Amino acid sequence: MEVTTWDLTSFDGVKLKIHEMGEGQAVILLHGLFSNAETNWIKFGHATTLANAGYRVIMPDLRAHGESEAPHDASAYPQDVLIKDALALIDHLDLQSYDLAGFSLGARTTAKLLTADIAPGKAILAGMGLEGLAGWDRRQGFFLKAIELRDTAKRGEPHWMAIQFMKSQKIDTVAAAHLLKTFSDMEPEAIETITTRTLVLCGSDDRDNGDPVALAELLPDGHHVAVPGTHMSSVTKPEMGQEMLRFLNA
Repeated sequence: MEVTTWDLTSFDGVKLKIHEMGEGQAVILLHGLFSNAETNWIKFGHATTLANAGYRVIMPDLRAHGESEAPHDASAYPQDVLIKDALALIDHLDLQSYDLAGFSLGARTTAKLLTADIAPGKAILAGMGLEGLAGWDRRQGFFLKAIELRDTAKRGEPHWMAIQFMKSQKIDTVAAAHLLKTFSDMEPEAIETITTRTLVLCGSDDRDNGDPVALAELLPDGHHVAVPGTHMSSVTKPEMGQEMLRFLNA
């Protein structure tokens, strides 16, 4: 199925590339850190699975990722800028009915959006556990160190895999460093206010962002499903898209 692309001018003039596939009920998919719509949702067939089932799949490349702009000016990265970008997309599309999903960083963004003044029908937090929504300082430090060691880290060292993924995705490290400092934590009390029916979808061997079962249990209408794989490999498995579709269709 053909993917169409268009540019969204966000709240501050930064241009974001939006990828779409299919027609029908809208579902917005937010990709993970250092990834993009193609790698996270299109390449391994998840977007096609949803589009073939009658969904309009809307996939932005997040700011400083993919084909979206990656400004170097620190003023382009206010706190929770990805929340502002997502709200700009929702406002621009003027959607009356839609679902919302994200993987890893996209799941963090989705969870924060669920506490904003929006009303998606359903939500999916993929590659996310309870601890991944708070304690960002530690994770931020790890990725900032990966950027610092980009040209010197050796195979087998803790930051090696993150660096290789950054390089494969052609990440602008100046922009990425600014972006990493914009994420704010989400405390358990805020999670308990989310009333949207939410699927916590995580690889069976993925605990990079903490405990997915604990997150599902804290959500008022949360449901946990495990799919095969680790944090990195689960997005390559067809079960990811299949379980997303099963939940959205239920």
